[in-house]
Amino acid sequence: MRRLIASTFASLDGIMQAPGGPEEDPAGGFTLGGWMFAFRGDESMDISASGFDGKDRELVLGRKTYQIFEAYWPSQPDDNPIAKTFNSTKKYVASRSLTTLHWNNSTLLHGDVVSALVALKAQPGPDLQLIGSGNLIQSLQPASLIDEYNVWTFPVVLGRGKRLFGEAARPSALRLVRSEVSTSGVVMSTYAPGGDIQLGTFPSA
Repeated sequence: MRRLIASTFASLDGIMQAPGGPEEDPAGGFTLGGWMFAFRGDESMDISASGFDGKDRELVLGRKTYQIFEAYWPSQPDDNPIAKTFNSTKKYVASRSLTTLHWNNSTLLHGDVVSALVALKAQPGPDLQLIGSGNLIQSLQPASLIDEYNVWTFPVVLGRGKRLFGEAARPSALRLVRSEVSTSGVVMSTYAPGGDIQLGTFPSA
């Protein structure tokens, strides 16, 4: 069975909305789009190390992330390795509103997204890479369909905005697989599901 690997950028308080620019996703009156900008020159942040480049994987995207990618990556030079990968690989898009896709090798996931991902993971092929797509992560996490999380936590506090895990998240433990800190203080961590949360209590004094 194929693994589904989610990769995302998040603030210290768990906000993942619009890291790349002010116009990326201003929904809900979010005014801090582009909060990653100050870290753009940190060469110690290896995109490929945590799967953000999608290499050797097929992409799974929510509607908003798909539209951002579709507007950007096809127009990038052929010698850009990420553009080359994203443009050529298969892409599966979860959307209730889109009816046609214009980016090559893109397929709409029809019907219930959880059922669609269960079927997709059961098919032969490379692992599946989910990038950004916060609403999709929040739909798949309660169904325990995500096999690995690559979370880059940036040293900023945003206060409000779309969060990585919402109120509907299934309570569960995560196991830290590896972690690295960039020169600018970004904590690049990989987690695997760790089963149920083990509860307990400290002994009384």
